[in-house]
Amino acid sequence: MAPRLGQTRPGKLDFMHISHFDDLLAAARAQPEPQRLLLVFASASLPADATAEQRARFDAGESGELAPLMCVDKDPGALPAFAALIDEASSLGPDWALVFAAALSGTGGRPPADSQVDAALQRMVEAVKSGDLSGLIPFDRQGEAVQLG
Repeated sequence: MAPRLGQTRPGKLDFMHISHFDDLLAAARAQPEPQRLLLVFASASLPADATAEQRARFDAGESGELAPLMCVDKDPGALPAFAALIDEASSLGPDWALVFAAALSGTGGRPPADSQVDAALQRMVEAVKSGDLSGLIPFDRQGEAVQLG
């Protein structure tokens, strides 16, 4: 079962099926209020004292410690597809394993304020650092939603 995105407002909950990053883009564009996509790019690594089993799982892409590398917000209307995000991320930052995504809704026909976006991105970075990933959708380098844990 693919992760699900929930756009929440007091008294309102709207769920969408998300299996690829482009599904997230389409869902964000379809919302009645302007959205900002919040993205945290993370690397995966192994601790120096990893066991042989941990190394094997890491090599198979099934485990590792996540570390945030960079974060950004995007207007879903200005991002044509996941491929464009990959191109931009590749030119701006270090190699990454996963991108964690969430959406932040505006109100009254206006997108969220910069201060709201900055605070939400900071919370996401801290969530990735602590491993508390609820409410975030992880995508691999092909744009596929992945299940962690």
